[in-house]
Amino acid sequence: MRLTKKGLWGGIIREFRDFLPEIHDSAVTTLLEGNTPLIETVNLKDVFGDIRMLLKYEGLNPTGSFKDRGMTMAVSKAREEGAGAVICASTGNTSASASAYAARAGMRAYVLVPEGSVAMGKLSQAMMHGALVLQIKGNFDDALNIVKEITKDYPVKMVNSINPYRIEGQKTAAFEICEHLGHAPTYHFLPVGNAGNITAYWRGYREYEKEGIISNLPKMMGFQAEGAAPIVLGHPVENPQTIATAIKIGNPASWDSAVKARDESGGVIDSVTDDEIIEAYRLLASREGVFCEPASAASLAGAMKMKREGVLADGDTVVCTLTGHGLKDPDMAIKASAKPVKVPADVKKILKAMGL
Repeated sequence: MRLTKKGLWGGIIREFRDFLPEIHDSAVTTLLEGNTPLIETVNLKDVFGDIRMLLKYEGLNPTGSFKDRGMTMAVSKAREEGAGAVICASTGNTSASASAYAARAGMRAYVLVPEGSVAMGKLSQAMMHGALVLQIKGNFDDALNIVKEITKDYPVKMVNSINPYRIEGQKTAAFEICEHLGHAPTYHFLPVGNAGNITAYWRGYREYEKEGIISNLPKMMGFQAEGAAPIVLGHPVENPQTIATAIKIGNPASWDSAVKARDESGGVIDSVTDDEIIEAYRLLASREGVFCEPASAASLAGAMKMKREGVLADGDTVVCTLTGHGLKDPDMAIKASAKPVKVPADVKKILKAMGL
């Protein structure tokens, strides 16, 4: 990986300046996002055979999700333009990231979230970073429509993925994958909610190919939750339902560009059930030691589905993006896990419980 002077990572704006819109250095607002690991699986041979399976673990960004890549760009640009406040609609991760980067920039943050539909780990972040959190009686799509209305008439900068600088920042994850591997993967699997990420990765791969840094392009494989799969169904979903709250979106803002990424790459946008998501979620944690939030596991669930259907073949290189850290949604982790065993403080009884 590239590094700035003194061998220290400088955040995605400074590391990938040649591929990003120009932002004056004095406005750059960074928490040193990016440079996340690409982890090769070692215990999933029974599932994937001789496929090379790698996990782009975006949960190790500063606020625990991939959103930080786009947010450093969006907030830096807002700061350069003299904005004093940012606003977003969110299912959780965007609110956490916007709040943190706004705090870093000395700006005010306003976040609109659907009441009762945001995981506690994410809500706690936005609150701790000092944002004004507004819980609305409605879903994400309602919140986003309100944000659009507010930013038409008031001096508050929207930092949802409709903001083009968000997509520009998020594409840098594709750059990192190419630099780690030395080439692009055969397939790239991602969860699809608001659809900005599949759009961004495809842009990143295309730009590296255009510059001759890579010679191949991956097939982009996006997966929605079955109860929140508007792109798969071909129409908005008025009341999306899924345990994967981060992708519980009925009318994605980047719908058209996601379909374009799918079609240009020869990939698919499909759906997986909540049960398949939970299966992949548990598998990653229990077999590979990688703890992601449920929505992240939609990428691996999609890869498992494609393997069962004979799409993936031995020798393929597959990357699954894990969009957020498991601690984002501790309640779901506890629900999906075996419960602690209560035992007396007695060695013999503890050994018996251990089966020894």
